[in-house]
Parts: sequence; C-alpha cells; structure tokens
Amino acid sequence: MYGWEFPPYSSGGLGTACYGLTRSLSRKGAAITFVLPYYPGTSDFLDIVSANITFKRVNSPLSPYLSSARYRLLRGGAAAPAIYGESLFDEVYRYAEEAKRIAAETEFDIIHCHDWMTFMAGIFSKHIKRKPLVVHIHSTEFDRTGGNGVNQHIYDIERRGMEEADRVIAVSNYTKGMIMRHYGIPEWKISVVHNAVEPKSPSLPSPLQRKKIVLFLGRITLQKGPDYFLYAAKKVLEHDPDVLFLIAGKGDMEHFIIEKSAELGISRNVLFTGFLKGEELEKAYRMASLYVMPSVSEPFGITALEAIQSGTPILISRQSGVSEVIAHALKADFWDVNDLANKILAVLRYRALPAVMREHASQEITKFNWDSPAQKCMDIYRELTGR
Repeated sequence: MYGWEFPPYSSGGLGTACYGLTRSLSRKGAAITFVLPYYPGTSDFLDIVSANITFKRVNSPLSPYLSSARYRLLRGGAAAPAIYGESLFDEVYRYAEEAKRIAAETEFDIIHCHDWMTFMAGIFSKHIKRKPLVVHIHSTEFDRTGGNGVNQHIYDIERRGMEEADRVIAVSNYTKGMIMRHYGIPEWKISVVHNAVEPKSPSLPSPLQRKKIVLFLGRITLQKGPDYFLYAAKKVLEHDPDVLFLIAGKGDMEHFIIEKSAELGISRNVLFTGFLKGEELEKAYRMASLYVMPSVSEPFGITALEAIQSGTPILISRQSGVSEVIAHALKADFWDVNDLANKILAVLRYRALPAVMREHASQEITKFNWDSPAQKCMDIYRELTGR
C-alpha cells in the first residue's frame, strides 16, 4: 500500500482515512506493507497494534500541501519556485523509484495507492511484479482547483494511474461522477467505497456550547470555500452581531482570508486558530454551535462525521460526498451565501432545531465505522486476485 500521509502527519482527511482503513483491513486478516514518505527529525507514525502491518519508509518530505520554501529546507537546498514546480514532481518520481525497489524485495498479492502522488509508484510496481493495481481517489485536481487552473502534469498522472489501474476506488458517488466526466474512466471500472470515522468513547463529555460559535475547520484553500464562509458570516452578523466565527486550519489562502475579514468589517468576530489536532480539535468541535463545511468540491468530508460524533450539528455543501450519505444535516450549495446565512441563523435562533439534529445524527453516525469500507476493499482484492 502506498500513501503520502499517515497520523500524526495528517494535513487532511486522507491520513485519517488511511489509518482507519488500514487498521480495519488488518483486523480482517490482510497483511499490509505500507510505504510512506518520512524525513529525519520527526516522530514515528501513529502506532497500530497489529502483527499484520509493516511500515516501509522513503526518506522524503513528499506532501502536496508543503510550502515551497519548507520543501527546499527539508531537502537541504534553496527556496523552490512553487509547490507545483519541478522539484515536487522530481520528488514524486524519486518516491516512485524507491517504492519500486521496495516492491521488488517484497512479496505481495495486490497494490493499493492513495491519490496521485503515489500513482507512479503503483504503476512502476505493477510493471515489475505483474500484480493488480488499485488506485484510491480521495481528491482530484478538479476538486483541489475548483476546475480553475488545473495543473496538466498532475492531471496526466491522475489519468494515467486510473487508466493503468485494474480498479479505481472513489470515496463517493460525487467523486465517481467526477472521474467519469473529467478522466473518461468507464463506470464498470469504478467502485464506490465511502469513508467512515473512528468510534469514540461513549463517555465523551457533553458539548461546551456557551456562546454562539460557528466553526470552519479544514485547509484554508480554494477547495474548502473559506471565502464563502466569510461572506455568509457577514450576512449573519448583520442580524446577530454576537456570533463568533472560528476558522481552524492553515493553507495558501490564509492571508487572503484574514485580509478579507478586515475588508468586510467583521474581523472582530472572526478568530483564526491555526491547525488543530488532538484535544484542541475535539474542544473546537464541542464548543461550536454549528459546524459549517462550505466546500466548493469535497470528495467526501470526514470532518462532518467527526463534528456529529462530538455532538455538533452540521451545515454542509451539497457539492460533497458526505452529503449523499448523511440525512440529518443542513445542506446548501456552496455559492449560495444567503442560504448558508439563513441556515446558520436558524440553528442559532431556534434551540429545537439543533437539538433534533443532534439526536438523530448521533444515531445515524453509528453506522459509519471502518469495518464496512474495509470489507468492500477486501472483496475487491479477492475479485482481482481470484482468491
């Protein structure tokens, strides 16, 4: 299995998904060799207590969300021109060559790759070992860019990976449609395997809502719609000036969003926390009166499930995979800031609404565990290997 992030090095949902899926696959008897980029001076990967999982490290700072300056610093050189510059693609191919070497020395039945940065590694491994290749699509270049300024090199790698794969796994029907529409992959080749969430202790403390807090949590990038969150916030504050809007995350739009909040005259009501994890992340969910996910294009959206687990009502973009599997959530088109604002105000004004949402969603969330997606992957493995 090839991936580019795994807890504690998780900047998004892919690392969370890899952890949950891998642990459940191991419980079902799958023996996994997980190949991951790793660079000196960092702590080890999050432990999974299983004799069926082996981690293989490739010395690399590989990450699509790493700043260009940080990338060069970790590689020991001068600042790079851009994160999607040649240095990143060189690193992708270097990772693939190292992965090919590991594959040549390892016995396995199937190759499973997570997202475009690992596709060349999977293709190289397939060619030398003649084993089936599964590519798992957690996000496409069209999701990340909103369809504007698509990087042709990344698109070409994504398309080649899907074409060479024996099976393409999409994290939602939304993503399946994206793959068919933009990459020309036939429907018969695509399997939908929805994401899930790690179960939490039933002794989780009750929510901490004392103030009216609306939470945005995710990378501050075009894909996640932080600008639409601000435009909706502006409209909400015109009716209720006591609401606090919490923005948790980092990303290339962070400075723009900070400036935009000042330009809109709402900076006193907008708090930026930076990247949160662990107890801080859990506290943010529990403090919020409402979690808003206004993504422009969201293949799934595990954070919505995490919010529900924490007892927080959710308002999610219809342009998301999670919206097709969660019934007890408010939904809006990401661009409709009037609808977003009206639904935020409804949750803040009418106590019965969030109470009902919380009650029903907490029951609904129990079916979203990693056992089901792991079983679907096991079925795909058996189908492709004839076992």
